[in-house]
Amino acid sequence: MINAFKYRLYPNAHQARELETMLETHRRLYNECLAQRKERYEIAQKSVKYTQQSAWFKSERGVNEWYARLNFSSAQATMRRLDKAFQAFFRRIKAGEKPGYPRFKARGRFDSWTYPAHGDGARLLDGQLRLQHVGLVKVRQHRPVEGAVKTVQVKNEAGKWFVIASCNIGDGPAPRAEDTSVGLDVGLAYFLSTDQGEHVDNPRYQKEALRQLRIAGRAVSRKRKGGRNRAKAVARLRAIHARVANKRRDYHHKVARDLVSRYAFIAAESLTVSNMVRNRRLSRSISDAGWRQFLNILRAKAESAGSVWVEVPPQGTSQACSGCDTLVRKSLSVRQHHCPECGLRLQRDVNAARNILARGQARMEPVRLNVAQ
Repeated sequence: MINAFKYRLYPNAHQARELETMLETHRRLYNECLAQRKERYEIAQKSVKYTQQSAWFKSERGVNEWYARLNFSSAQATMRRLDKAFQAFFRRIKAGEKPGYPRFKARGRFDSWTYPAHGDGARLLDGQLRLQHVGLVKVRQHRPVEGAVKTVQVKNEAGKWFVIASCNIGDGPAPRAEDTSVGLDVGLAYFLSTDQGEHVDNPRYQKEALRQLRIAGRAVSRKRKGGRNRAKAVARLRAIHARVANKRRDYHHKVARDLVSRYAFIAAESLTVSNMVRNRRLSRSISDAGWRQFLNILRAKAESAGSVWVEVPPQGTSQACSGCDTLVRKSLSVRQHHCPECGLRLQRDVNAARNILARGQARMEPVRLNVAQ
């Protein structure tokens, strides 16, 4: 299993300037490699491969002092990042989708770089991070690293620096022996509901900060593009967004930890949030809830704790009766489920959670039979 450990960095003034310079150099390398691919295709209808750009960069380091200060492996990781973007672009074209062509990264749109091997340009020590050309940077290591560190990523979030260490922690834990299960239905009226009738409130952090976001957004729009005052206004706006995202992520971790500590079998919906946010009336509320992030966190915690995690298709979970499987049509505004066949009355989301649990258990039944045989 691979786990990521994220820690806050506290560089001094000189180290902060070096980190900003390094981030900007990686951004320019990414954009230059993208320009090479774009120009080559427009002129000769041919593509530039990663191996060709890696060889070009090796020779370019001899004449470009900025590229010479980059760790070679981290620069290769940046070029591979662009190569993966093109691979995804062509894959979506073959699938008949309408992908966007890889874009040039403006300042603020490129916020991290990676060291593919721990010890090659970056080494995480006890309370410190040793970076090539930067030195020892103070790290707030609020929890110990588990397993062997494989890769190191340095990231800037709204002016704050972080290090993310991806670690191999070995095989996952054995399955839990408890016979406890839960079905989860995420929503907007409640953040989530369980098949047992429990409801978790939806905190709506973005809605709370909406007035601040609007004021900060108007301040950005009034500033001249390219000016220092606009950069300061953008930084204030990003700080508000970062605070909202941190609150949301913290809430997701706490709810997920509580569920994993109580249940050995968890069933949830397999949601395609990118399609759901196309609803203009609900898109802001759906984004504010952050369902996909929560489900990803919950799945990771369940797997690391030995709980069984199952995702089921969401189609019909709210319409079908969990008591007799009768299809009971109702609009989104109807919050109560009333079955005319069996007389079952439930809150709409609780009925859906029961259907999700039943589908999850049915999906796992063949697996259990194979194990028993």
